[in-house]
Amino acid sequence: MSAAIDIDGVSVRYGDLVALDDVTVRVESGGICGLVGMNGAGKSTLMKAAMGVIRPGGGTVRLAGRAPGEARRAGVVAYVPQSEAVDWDFPISVREVVTMGRYGFMRPGRRASRADIRCVDEAIERVELPDLTERPIGQLSGGQRKRVFVARAIAQRASVLLLDEPFAGVDKRTEATITRLLRELAAGGASVLIATHDLAALPELATEAVLLARSVIAHGTPVDVLAPANLARAFGMDPLRRDEQV
Repeated sequence: MSAAIDIDGVSVRYGDLVALDDVTVRVESGGICGLVGMNGAGKSTLMKAAMGVIRPGGGTVRLAGRAPGEARRAGVVAYVPQSEAVDWDFPISVREVVTMGRYGFMRPGRRASRADIRCVDEAIERVELPDLTERPIGQLSGGQRKRVFVARAIAQRASVLLLDEPFAGVDKRTEATITRLLRELAAGGASVLIATHDLAALPELATEAVLLARSVIAHGTPVDVLAPANLARAFGMDPLRRDEQV
């Protein structure tokens, strides 16, 4: 059986800069893989390659057995972007953002059915924002904004979820909510690839982890991947002082 997220030998260059070099990451159904590494390690580039936003110079990506573009059109992959990738001044409400997760299922004219509305309401409830459904997204806190995009992914009912730094700049409540939801989705069979800087929370969140420094330094359980020797290679840290520097 093929992996739900199958990134095989992917390489990406920006001119003379090697952003990714022969990166392979496979996540089975029901798995949560934490993608960690220092700034510039290639985490966001790998997310973009997985989504088909950029075309790798080498290697292949398959999501639920499909090429990225086909996976997007079929609605089997959902993406939660970094905050800086969003125009927060655009006049759109919480409900409208979450409803975007249902666009692939709607009838011509994007008229929401009762099933669509039910999916949206359930998703907003699960991220604990039922009182803010009509609030413009630009008026939300950082943590609330993240929860809205997670709700969009939930409403989509995608089997593959890609999240780029969902814990950056959020409060502890939001971090706990997102962690709980991802584990619930994985328990239901979804596969998750999540880029994060929060190494301390990785063992509680993920079933496996990939340590990236343009190429894969380590891939395994979070405890094994976060071994001092691996962190020293990826971050240039003193392996004897991991606890002080993580």
